[in-house]
Amino acid sequence: AGAFGEGMMHPVDTLKTRLQSQAIMSGAKAQKNIFQMVRTVWASDGLRGFYRGISPGVTGSLATGATYFGVIESTKTWLENNNPNLSGHWSHFIAGGIGDTLGSFIYVPCEVMKQRMQVQGSSKSWALNATKGNVSQSPGTQMYGYYNGMFHAGSSIWRDHGVKGLYAGYGSTLARDVPFAGLMVTFYEGLKELTVYGKRKYLPDSDLQVSNSFEGLVLGGLSG
Repeated sequence: AGAFGEGMMHPVDTLKTRLQSQAIMSGAKAQKNIFQMVRTVWASDGLRGFYRGISPGVTGSLATGATYFGVIESTKTWLENNNPNLSGHWSHFIAGGIGDTLGSFIYVPCEVMKQRMQVQGSSKSWALNATKGNVSQSPGTQMYGYYNGMFHAGSSIWRDHGVKGLYAGYGSTLARDVPFAGLMVTFYEGLKELTVYGKRKYLPDSDLQVSNSFEGLVLGGLSG
């Protein structure tokens, strides 16, 4: 599920990364809005530009999804059995946070690789940026070379910066994602309970049937 979600939304993520990093890429030039960025990516890299970095993105999402959904249920059950005071929404929040933290050991390095590849775009556009001197950097520093793929990116970052390079921004990523994961699980479980209550109260004799997939899609989206 995580891999499919990442694959579908990766072009939007690429736009987000490009928009957030454009101050570095363009220096003091005027900042583009999302529509201008779509045109820029399409003109310089075509459709492939929107999917640059998808390999580490999908790999990170596989790890996140596996630990996230694989750990949540067992953690909730363990918490509720061993500490009844943490049952209900607290167990949901803690389980979501633990699941995301475990996945972070894999998805943070994948996120670093993905973002660097997204910023680069195609080899042609990256070489053009480097030639024009568009990349804003400290004097005397050398900009990293073009990454041919996920493994090239990972090995290059490891060689140049070690483990710290692969886990750059680890603390801030956890500060964002752990509360997000905990809140999303909490809201999802709460919305499921609210949906069941609403059906019983307002549609007790209704023959209306809503598929579990559609209900999960709506509630999951609202929770996120």
